[in-house]
Formats: sequence, structure tokens, C-alpha cells
Amino acid sequence: MLQVIQGGERSVSQNVLASSAAVAVQAGRRRTFAVISHPDAGKSTMTEALALHARVIGQAGAVHGKGDRRGTVSDWMAMEQQRGISVTSAALQFSYRDAVINLLDTPGHADFSEDTYRVLTAVDSAVMLLDAAKGLEPQTLKLFEVCRQRSIPVLTFINKWDRPGHDALALLDEIEQRIGLKPTPLTWPVGIAGNFHGVIDRRTGVFTRMQRSPGGADLAYEEEIDAEEAAEMYGAEWDTAIEELDLLAMTGADHDQDTFLAATSTPVLFGAAVANLGVRQLLDLLVELAPPPSARPTVAGPDQPVDGAFSGFVFKVQANMNRAHRDQVAFMRICSGRFERGMVVTHAGTGRPFTTKYAQQIFGQGRDTIDEAFPGDVVGLVNATALGIGDTLYTTVPVQYPALPSFPPEHFAVVRTSDTSAFKRFRRGIEQLDAEGVVQVLRSDQRGEQAPVLAAVGPMQFEVATYRLDAEFGVRVQLDHLPYEVAARTDADGREILRTESNIEVMTRVRDDALLALFPNRWRMKSVAGRHADLRLDV
Repeated sequence: MLQVIQGGERSVSQNVLASSAAVAVQAGRRRTFAVISHPDAGKSTMTEALALHARVIGQAGAVHGKGDRRGTVSDWMAMEQQRGISVTSAALQFSYRDAVINLLDTPGHADFSEDTYRVLTAVDSAVMLLDAAKGLEPQTLKLFEVCRQRSIPVLTFINKWDRPGHDALALLDEIEQRIGLKPTPLTWPVGIAGNFHGVIDRRTGVFTRMQRSPGGADLAYEEEIDAEEAAEMYGAEWDTAIEELDLLAMTGADHDQDTFLAATSTPVLFGAAVANLGVRQLLDLLVELAPPPSARPTVAGPDQPVDGAFSGFVFKVQANMNRAHRDQVAFMRICSGRFERGMVVTHAGTGRPFTTKYAQQIFGQGRDTIDEAFPGDVVGLVNATALGIGDTLYTTVPVQYPALPSFPPEHFAVVRTSDTSAFKRFRRGIEQLDAEGVVQVLRSDQRGEQAPVLAAVGPMQFEVATYRLDAEFGVRVQLDHLPYEVAARTDADGREILRTESNIEVMTRVRDDALLALFPNRWRMKSVAGRHADLRLDV
């Protein structure tokens, strides 16, 4: 009997090891990355182009012919399609070669930087798009700083090379001087910006001639041409490209995988996403160079290994993606172990069980039921009203991932509806927007429950909030903007102190019951703090 038990224990142990090895293999196939850029640099267009090259869509969604411009797959919200901008993040998963790609599209507008920051906590690398004519722009710099803080490896794609723009070497110099990353081009353009013929692969020396398809909605035409033929075809432009390649070689601008993974150098590629030029090269290099999921830091204890017991965290909550379903989806990044649909997991914050019966793979607005997933994957948990942004889920081994911080709001407005019959829908809509992090919702003792205060990083968040309240909940609202620009966290004692000050309000953030003191400007906050030594103010 003893031998049978021991044999059984060995069998269980072997099964665990086999399962762990299988998870490690699957994790090694994953490439989870975000596309980041300044608004209008072509981020959503690049997302579409990558999906097109992986042959998971038949045509790119951004067709620029007159009267035939369609919304991109990742821009699923009607407001995004109407205005041609991304105001919410989206997840796309597809296979390419032997890899599984998890591509997270992010809002480019600065007003939605909080949403972008949350997405960047869920990726292992990033693709930074630069407009060839504009170079590094303010929002690009801000997003890169987030990548730097999290040591996220960054690949750089210099976009819109089919239009007039800066000199290629000047753009490399700008990258190095302004963000401190050493640029290491892997492809090099033949032809100046606006007269793009193709790229030379610096590692192989192969020149690929490129030509956009009619309308740019299909894969670009590509042809490998030897150096002699290319020199004859392009003459001085070819000679210039070869001279620049020699200069790059002399300056040591060669790709180094270790410095790339350490986030101190950035591979650089050239192309035009809207014409699908250079996109295949980017997708190939993401598979070859971008890191797979790795052990992830926890609040306490050692990093969680990818082949450990299941765990993951929620980085985004979104409702009403499909108007027919009117459901709420929690986007969960799997950090370790194997996920199986229907498994019961534990909510780390409450210790309560959560059943993952309705688990889906998200592709923009589309969705399919998913039965299993692995580290690096993003799973949509449907009707997950018990889950919030930053929540950790696990199975057998307790784990807690770091909380996702909120950005300090700088814009405030009272929101009201004059339709008293719609108040229940109004309240439900406000609660939904707060749960998703579209805006922060504050409770003011002066105004009561019927007039909550919306707090935002940027004013466009108010536009999204009012649009969604109308479109999804059938409630028209009015906003009365408040004269505050700074919010600082305080405590109960601070609230009592500030009652004696004019033009200052203390409100409660509904999400976590934090007390926020609102000031008209930073000078006023510093002045008040200088008069009250015991006043706690955390910006």
C-alpha cells in the first residue's frame, strides 16, 4: 500500500512538472505589447496594419479614399469612429508565425493618459511611433517616461515615411538626445521622407523594394532586389543610403539584445502604416526580439514566476462594448499559470471566490469564448461587476500585484440631469463610468447625491462621459465647471482645518472614500499649507 501511495505521489509530481513545463512553453510564444504615440502619429492605423499582415482581417480599417473612410477595428466606440481618434484602449489577439500576439491599442490623446498608463502595466514591451515630419512630440515623451519607469523595452517605428519629413539621421539624433535611448536601426530607408522606395535590412544587407496597394487597404507589394539592380534603379538615392549605413556602422549603432531588453537602446524601423509599408518587418522583429512574459513583481514576497500557479490582474473595465449585450467586461492580464474557463479563482482584495464562467477572447469589439489562456494573454471576464481596476485574482497560491495608481485630476465639473424620471439611469451610468476609470467621481456634501462632481485629467474625458451617458443610458446631462485646478489628498483633520478657508472644497472620492481638497491653483494650495503646519496635503 505504501508503494502505491508513493507511486501516486510521484505521478502527481510528474503531472505538475509537465503542466508547469507546458505553461512555460506557451508563455514563451506570447508577445504582449502596446502601441504608443502622440495623437495623429498613426497608432490605430498601425494596429490595423499589424492585424492585416497577420491575415486576421481582410482589409485595413483606415481607408483614406473620399467618402470611404471606415473606422478601425480597434476603435469600436461610435465616438471614436466619428471623430477618428482613440479615446479608450482596446485588445487584439492573433497568431503570427509560431507566436501569439497580444496587441493593446492605447488612447493617444493626453487627456486619456491614465488609461494608457494602466495598459502599460499589462505589457512586456512597447512600439513607439514617431511621425517622420514631427519627431518626438510631448505626449510621446510622457508615454516614454512611463516605459522608462517600468523598464519596458521599446521598439521605435518612424512612421509616415511616404510623406515629407525630417532627415533620418536627424531623427535618430533626436531620439538619443531627448529620451536617452541609443537608437539602433534594423532597417534603413532608400529615399528621403516623401520619396520612399523601400528598406535595407542592416543585418542581412537585403534591400526590399515596396509599393503600396491601390487605396492602401491591402498588403503592400514587396520585392527583394540585389544591390547592383537597386543602384541602377535609384542612383544617388541608393548611394546616399549606403553612405548613411557606413556612418551608422562606424558609430556603433548596431542592435544589442541585452541593452534593448534593459530598455537602454531601441531598435528603429522605417515605414508607413497607412500604406502598409515596413509593417511586415516590424511584425517579424516583434516576434524575434520582443521579450515573452517573465516573472512579475508582487506586493510582498518574491516575483511570481510564469510557470507558477494561476494569477492575473485587472487593468481595464469596460461596459457596453456590444450594445446588444449591455454587459461589463473586465480585462485581465494573465501573469502566471494556465487559465481555464470556469475555474474558480480568489479575489485577493476580498478573499471571495469568483467563477470565470464567461471568459472571452477580445478582438476590438468582437469576442469569442475562450477555453484556456496562458501568461501574457488578455482575457475578457464578462459580467464581472465584482471586479475593479487593479484587482488581483489567483488560485492556489495567494498573490497580490501592486495597485494601479490614479492620476491627480485637474478639471472638475458638477454633473446634473433635469429629467427626474431618468435619475436611476443617471446614477447607474455615473457608477459605471467611475468603475471604468473614465472619470473620477466625487461626492460633495454641499450638492448631494443628485449632483456628483466629475474629476478628470483632461477635458475630453468630460466629452466621453456625457456622450456615453446619453448614448448608453439615455440620459442627457449638463456640466457646470468648477474653478479648481489642483486636488490634494487630505484627512479628517485637514477637512476641519480647511473649513475656515474660502474658495476651497473638500470632497470624497467615491471609488476609495479618499478625501480630496480642491484648490483654485497651486499658489493657493501652498499659501494655505504655509499657514497650517499640521495640514496634510498629498498631491
